[in-house]
Amino acid sequence: MKSLYRQFIVSTLFILAISILIGFAIANFFYLTVTKEQEIEKNIAVAGEIVSTVNYVPYSKENFDRYLEAVAKLGYQIAVVDSSGGKTFYGDAFDDTALPQEAERVISDGVMYTGLDDFSGKIFMIAHFSNKLHNTVGVPFTFEDETYGLFIRQDTKLVATDIHAVLIGFVGAIGIVSILGMIWMARQLTRPIVQLTEATRYIARENYSYPLEIKRNDEIGQLSESFNLMQTQLKHNDLARKSFINNVSHDFQSPLMNIQGYADLLKSPDLSDSDRLAYTSIIDQEAKRLSSLTRQLLLLTSLDQGAYPMKAAEFRLDESLKSVVQKYRWRLEEEDIDISYKLAPVLFHGDAELLQNVWDNLLTNAIKYNKPGGSIEINLRSTDNGIAVSFKDSGIGIAEDAIPQLFERFYRVDAARKNDGTGLGLSIVQQIVTLHGGTIRVQSHSGEGSEFTITFPHPETKH
Repeated sequence: MKSLYRQFIVSTLFILAISILIGFAIANFFYLTVTKEQEIEKNIAVAGEIVSTVNYVPYSKENFDRYLEAVAKLGYQIAVVDSSGGKTFYGDAFDDTALPQEAERVISDGVMYTGLDDFSGKIFMIAHFSNKLHNTVGVPFTFEDETYGLFIRQDTKLVATDIHAVLIGFVGAIGIVSILGMIWMARQLTRPIVQLTEATRYIARENYSYPLEIKRNDEIGQLSESFNLMQTQLKHNDLARKSFINNVSHDFQSPLMNIQGYADLLKSPDLSDSDRLAYTSIIDQEAKRLSSLTRQLLLLTSLDQGAYPMKAAEFRLDESLKSVVQKYRWRLEEEDIDISYKLAPVLFHGDAELLQNVWDNLLTNAIKYNKPGGSIEINLRSTDNGIAVSFKDSGIGIAEDAIPQLFERFYRVDAARKNDGTGLGLSIVQQIVTLHGGTIRVQSHSGEGSEFTITFPHPETKH
């Protein structure tokens, strides 16, 4: 597996190489289309000046050589070719003194020769700087009644002037600094990623306390902050999971032990009928408690995983609440609790079966934790902000500091509430209400009763 550090360096070097090639291609194109023609014209002009001087000034052979030597010292390489092919050179020597057939026409036909144009097949400008005789400009001239060819080019050493050396050094320095800066930047980018990788290994081993300290004001810093938040949430979830397992184990163990204990007592042959009936009643009660706990756990798990098949449809919310009141009418009479309700006719779009769990839980809690001769009020109303359903009782109430934990799983407020129930009901209520886009809030004080209010947004009515 290639490391990100290596990939970053290789990619940057590749981009740098491509940039150099593109830059060279642009410079090469500019030279071949613009600069080369200017260079040819300049060399032709210099050659013309030399020929004019030779033609109008009566030089001797010795003075002619001195004149060309002087011109060569100004930064030119010169070759004089006579009609028999003899060559005389002035200035720095050529690496290759062979002349192409086209150049020989300067003497035989008196035409001008431009070597750079004749070698247009060389697409790279470097070839046009080669120190060869064919890379010259040639013009004919007459000296002492004999025809010669004058071939001239700028000395290649002059191309590397001081300014060129400075530019080459400048570009080289930029290249070195860029590569070193790239390596440093790659290390700065990959170091926190290595730390994040190490942190994920710790989390994979369920260690949620890895000290990850990356202080940066960029995307990696944001990733580090998100990672720390995730680590904190995972730690919280792990504690919640362990607490959930512990609570489930405890809530299953207690009724199972009761069932087992009373079942053993029932085996006694000397057991009276009244005791047998009492033990059987306890076993039945504990079995129903286990059944209720199992059913609630399955429902809660389905809601958590989004696996519960929602059966959303339009139904009368007021009629759904009335049916719950009718279902528990016997318990209300048995507990001597007065109930009153004010239900506005409301058409609601949702899962009626799921919402039955909400009404069942809130009403049974209002009955269970009420006072003898107490009362319950149920209200359903439609407002500009949504649909509100409230259950208000005159029961024992809830301590103010317990309200924030009321919807946690297996949470039960006090000993009076731990004798029965599973501690899952209100958690299920909140899940179902949230699933329907609603919210639930509680108002309560110890000894003064409680009021649970659920608010749903106005549904989009479908016909």
